[in-house]
Amino acid sequence: RNPHVGGYMSIKRVAESIDSNMWIPADRNSVVTLSEAILRIFRDESERKDRQKARLMWLVEKYGVAEFKNAVMREVESYKRGVTIQNSQPAPTGDYERRDLSGIHKQPDGKYRVGVLVPAGRLHPADCRTIADVAEKYCDGEIRLTVEQNIILPNVDESQLDDLKKEPAFESGSRFKLTPGNIEANLVSCTGAQFCGLALIETKSNAEQLVDALEAKWSVDKPLRIHWTGCPNSCGQVQVADIGIMGAPAKKLDPETGKNKAVPGCNIFVGGRIGEDAHLAMEPDFKNIPLDLDDLLPVVENILVEKFGAVPKKKRKRDVLKKLVGMA
Repeated sequence: RNPHVGGYMSIKRVAESIDSNMWIPADRNSVVTLSEAILRIFRDESERKDRQKARLMWLVEKYGVAEFKNAVMREVESYKRGVTIQNSQPAPTGDYERRDLSGIHKQPDGKYRVGVLVPAGRLHPADCRTIADVAEKYCDGEIRLTVEQNIILPNVDESQLDDLKKEPAFESGSRFKLTPGNIEANLVSCTGAQFCGLALIETKSNAEQLVDALEAKWSVDKPLRIHWTGCPNSCGQVQVADIGIMGAPAKKLDPETGKNKAVPGCNIFVGGRIGEDAHLAMEPDFKNIPLDLDDLLPVVENILVEKFGAVPKKKRKRDVLKKLVGMA
């Protein structure tokens, strides 16, 4: 693997990670040893007194890439674990396709991993107990978390899959889903104004509301990553998202007074990417959009159609008939 270092997001600076000109084998010992070396150097030498500069990129820039690499190599050699760092190898040239972490997938050892959707990454105490009980029953209590704020239940026996899918935790109406749609599956949200004093807007409830509306109406042919963050610190990492929504001021016409009034709003970033061809969307494509669903939904729908080829979902004949006769 060719490690990249130094990428980060903050209110003052957003930076892409850079090539460290290092290569290590993709084995556990090498990865853990390299990570430990970088963390120890950062712990000992970074700007710990200045929060804005207490990030790895500043230390890499202080050293210079070549000298930082030498410092890491010296640290790794001091551990005497047989890990050798070489120069970067040519990057892959083929198309990058990210592994799907949602749903049920076979592991190399013959067992299965089960991805569980956690809407907006929010778990209530009862949810935690529910998932813990399921994990205890099907995967020896092991639970893994994804960067999309979802859950993976690993090492499930094939003979148990049908029983797992029938668990009350995954019944219709539950917050958890085993087969989420392409829009809802990769929703990411920061804590938001409910629990964070820096956030300009409430994120998680608005994120769920928007995604539910989009998922009900639109279909996309591949997983779509929508990220929410309450402020420019970008804890929700909107710059790497297909669609990133950042809290911002907005104004909206007050019908009672006929004047514009301040309302919660957002800026929308489009086109961030992760993986081999990673790219940060540095500037918002849309600014100061009111957060009300009536205002935000049409803007995001247009982005879905124009940028990601979304098409309307076909309504089932049964649902159409129910509506006609007043049953729905």
